[in-house]
Amino acid sequence: MEAHLRLEGVAKVFAASGRSAPVPALGPLDLEVRRGEFLSIVGPSGCGKSTLLDIAAGLLAPSAGRVSFEGREVRGATPPGLGVVFQQDASYPWLTVSENIGFGLRRRGLPAQAVADRVEEAIRLMGLSAFARAYPAQLSGGMRQRVCIARTLVTEPRLVLLDEPFAALDAQTRLLMGDELLKLWRRAGATIVLITHSLEEAALLSDRVLLMSARPGRIIETLATGWPSERSSDLLTDPRFAALTQRLWTALAPEARRALGLGSEAA
Repeated sequence: MEAHLRLEGVAKVFAASGRSAPVPALGPLDLEVRRGEFLSIVGPSGCGKSTLLDIAAGLLAPSAGRVSFEGREVRGATPPGLGVVFQQDASYPWLTVSENIGFGLRRRGLPAQAVADRVEEAIRLMGLSAFARAYPAQLSGGMRQRVCIARTLVTEPRLVLLDEPFAALDAQTRLLMGDELLKLWRRAGATIVLITHSLEEAALLSDRVLLMSARPGRIIETLATGWPSERSSDLLTDPRFAALTQRLWTALAPEARRALGLGSEAA
């Protein structure tokens, strides 16, 4: 299958500051994301997952290595066709929910009716129909994050990079949003890369799960889930889901302990 996103020998070292020594944050690592797949990346806190995503999006220059998207090098800016959703709330406080979600479409110069139709559908999918005219200050943190997700997905990017997009949501809403994300992924045929701390979320949503080491983050294992594309949170009751989650934890636990300075043995 064609590589949609490729990282070759990518590493990141943050420069010394004051009396602090340089910090090796990431890699070196190689990564190929296949066109149309749903890939999740998990790893200990501080292992460089978000740094990897920023580099892939062209928002942060690597210290070494090369990133390419659809065969073209990513350098200095996020290329067209690539969308990013961050963990932090990035809604525009002066715009309503509808205006926030349609922001990118309007900048592209789409006809007003086309913008309205796509925004209305996105609002419905995100469960925000009753708040279309509300401002971010009138919403909960989780609802604002749903606005940010919708604002990215409504532009129909070919590659979507998601950095803990559901972290602010409660467990039930998180599952429902995961189901909606899977529906959008299947319908659009997009490639998705998801950064998450949740092993259950990675096991449920993904075609493949990459496990990263403690800092500096390297890829230590790749697990294929074996799920069909027509999957949903119904898999929570499948014994294979529990087994897959346990496999992820068994592989990741030593790195999580090392990241916390706990050594190789459980406390």
